[in-house]
Amino acid sequence: MNARLVLVVAGLTLREIVRRRVLWVLISLVVGSVVLVGWGTERLVSIAREEGIEPVQLQIGVSQVLIFIAFMFSFVLAMSAAFLAAPAIASDVETGTVHAMLARPLRRAELVVGRWLGLSIVVAAYAVLSGLLAIAVVAAVSGHVPPEPAVAVAFLAFQAITVLTLALALGTRLPAMAAGAVTVVLFGLGWFAGVLGNLAVAFDATAMRGASDALRVIIPTDGLWRGVIYGLEPPAVILLAAGTRVSAANPFYAGEPPPAAFVAWSVVWVLLVLAGGIALFRRREL
Repeated sequence: MNARLVLVVAGLTLREIVRRRVLWVLISLVVGSVVLVGWGTERLVSIAREEGIEPVQLQIGVSQVLIFIAFMFSFVLAMSAAFLAAPAIASDVETGTVHAMLARPLRRAELVVGRWLGLSIVVAAYAVLSGLLAIAVVAAVSGHVPPEPAVAVAFLAFQAITVLTLALALGTRLPAMAAGAVTVVLFGLGWFAGVLGNLAVAFDATAMRGASDALRVIIPTDGLWRGVIYGLEPPAVILLAAGTRVSAANPFYAGEPPPAAFVAWSVVWVLLVLAGGIALFRRREL
């Protein structure tokens, strides 16, 4: 694989995103969402202070609101990643553009990896910029700063890249809309499996827990979401909730980060899915 050609394709992908005004749409979404988060948090904090809520209770409440905001944003980010990546190869095939590109000294693997790299840069930057700005705005209006904001944002970006990789791989064989739809459904299924896993731990349902853990390995997005929660969860909440059944069943609570082995597996998963997409594209008749 020629690294120079991969970088060329990645650069072309970034230019296409700018030319099609996708970048400006993403920037507008960042600004709009951050303004809305700031306004909503400021209103909640002002009302709580008028009601005489204790500062500690207020900080805990703001932290949970921030986690819920991150949860909503993770779904928006996942859908954005899916529908950016799904047509990256599929549209090239459907429009015939791929014939002109592959007529040059460019291999199919280099096209797939270049598309993946360019889109990953955009999605990761979108996740990091939005996440850090939202955290900064919440800190400015409430005084609450999460314990590990960099960890939370890093896991948020990693989760988006896993979704992007799956959509891109599916798009090497499926039509763009089908690849995007299947990816979003699988993402939701992964989160649902995480909720079932939490309930299984809380109620000591061994069989259901085993099935949930297996699905988390197959679709690692929910495990990465736990890293986002851990980076935003205040130590006081972790201390109060440690060992309780309620915390075990709560999909918005994580008392510890994802294990290093799981993070390593998630990296391997991305590489395997990307390699699978390359293999499928190589066998596709154009």
